[in-house]
Amino acid sequence: MKKSLSLLLTLCASLLLASQVHAQKFDELGKTPQMGWNSWNKFGCNINEQLIRETADAMVKTGMKEAGYQYVNIDDCWHGERDALGNPQPNAERFPSGMKALADYVHSKGLKLGIYSDVGDKTCGGHFGSRGHEYQDAKTYADWGIDYVKYDWCNAKGLNPEGAYSTMRDAIKASGRPMLFSMCEWGDNKPWEWAGNISHSWRTTGDIYLCWDCEFGHGSWSSWGVLRILDKQSGLRKYSGPGHWNDMDMLEVGNGLTEAEDRSHFSIWAIMDSPLISGNDLRKMTESARKILTNKDVIAINQDSLGVQALRVMGGGKVEVYVKPLANDEWAVMFLNRADEASRFEFKWADHYINDDLSSRVLEASKTQYTWLDLWSKAKGTTAQNFNQVIPAHDVVIYRLTPKK
Repeated sequence: MKKSLSLLLTLCASLLLASQVHAQKFDELGKTPQMGWNSWNKFGCNINEQLIRETADAMVKTGMKEAGYQYVNIDDCWHGERDALGNPQPNAERFPSGMKALADYVHSKGLKLGIYSDVGDKTCGGHFGSRGHEYQDAKTYADWGIDYVKYDWCNAKGLNPEGAYSTMRDAIKASGRPMLFSMCEWGDNKPWEWAGNISHSWRTTGDIYLCWDCEFGHGSWSSWGVLRILDKQSGLRKYSGPGHWNDMDMLEVGNGLTEAEDRSHFSIWAIMDSPLISGNDLRKMTESARKILTNKDVIAINQDSLGVQALRVMGGGKVEVYVKPLANDEWAVMFLNRADEASRFEFKWADHYINDDLSSRVLEASKTQYTWLDLWSKAKGTTAQNFNQVIPAHDVVIYRLTPKK
């Protein structure tokens, strides 16, 4: 009896260990915040394979691929029906060549293809979700050549979020194909506290709305403007890092904000280590939007290997100051004018002792002098001179500080 009990306990322990080993995301992905494009913000359900192919072409032609963008992500409404065996099928009219052929085309451009599903039995757009079909869907995505899965939280009544998202994580892992897993749970159940070993990123808020500082109500939930989303990141930076990022939602750059707001929006997402997923029409974007989205100096802040989200060190006024420690003892510093009018702002470098206990880094310009590069104007200088500028309404100045040799 004792021997049998011992064998049973050993078997249970082995099964538990096996499940723990199996229950892993693809850790080699997402070491820096993912960069790409998603169809939803601009096109909603009005999507087809021609749009996706042309977007992949535009990602190359406009320099976005060269700047680091790699994922071309199809959002909701790609769906047809499940076949007789329950396998997901794309809408035959919108995607007549099928998803495998589309993935092959995107891959031929040196890019990767993403797809969308939902934890419920229906997506937010009313198409079939993955509930009860997680392993089947993940295996199909792998067979198609999918590289990225965005997983939404509609029609989730009665579901445990950690369990629902863990199931799809395990299904993706079981498929054998490395696919980046992006949770779109809207921050409803504080995913930052439990999703670090489940997904490569998780949404921290409801959807973004095309405005600078507003809330757009939908009854029981709201969409948020750029500043409202920024403010909701308070207290979350400790949860972010390589392989597990706070996702502030897709970018609205090029969709109708002012140029200053686009510049600030992109700078904020970059310094906060949010995934950079553009949501505009890449085929028709203005030169202003293209230059903002492909600013390699700003992108480098987001893609820094240290992977530490920015810290707000001055707030409550018209101009806020954020700092982000970078690799090689460098720093990023952002001056953000939230106000509706231009604001003069002075920052005396030598007067500030900035101690970031999360990264164990200290910015003390009174002891270490830095050279700085303005990542938008490309002006240069040193911290021997105070920052003293008029920042236009809703605009931003962002510096990269390098210790002076």
